[in-house]
Amino acid sequence: MTTTIIVFCVIVLFILYLFKGKMFFKPKEKHIAYTIDDQYNAEKKEIQDEIDSLLSKMGKNGLEDLSEKQKLRLQELSKKLK
Repeated sequence: MTTTIIVFCVIVLFILYLFKGKMFFKPKEKHIAYTIDDQYNAEKKEIQDEIDSLLSKMGKNGLEDLSEKQKLRLQELSKKLK
């Protein structure tokens, strides 16, 4: 009984090893910038996405819905976007 469990575990570990990085443990891929223009555009998009996220948190009360930290971050990002 115990040898069956050990053999089963070894087989499962071997299968997981074979598929390592393919379907079970696929790492999250980041955007790779190939040129200076690609890098600039990728950074600008990341900034714009973060600004959009902060702006979407604003409801009826506008800036009052954001925390002080979020307000400062929004100002910081808007300066970078110019």
